[in-house]
Amino acid sequence: MGGELGSTLIMLVLMFALVYFMMIRPQQKRMKQMKAMHDSLQRGDEIVTVGGIHGTIDALEDTVVHVRVANDVVVKFERQAIGTVLNKSV
Repeated sequence: MGGELGSTLIMLVLMFALVYFMMIRPQQKRMKQMKAMHDSLQRGDEIVTVGGIHGTIDALEDTVVHVRVANDVVVKFERQAIGTVLNKSV
């Protein structure tokens, strides 16, 4: 009886460790990278939103980014809506 319980407990611990290292840890790393990218946004950066809209950052507020998508067209997005920075402004 005791041997079965011990091996079951070891299996559960190994399964949890596998799930942590294969799923939870990489997701935490991606979230940390996205937060760093959102915090480092600057005026002039060329970006792509999570919806696929390309533009250039025109202005920044605390949680809002003003993105120029065409001449005289500026759209406001939440910082979390910025998916990728194509090239950083100098």
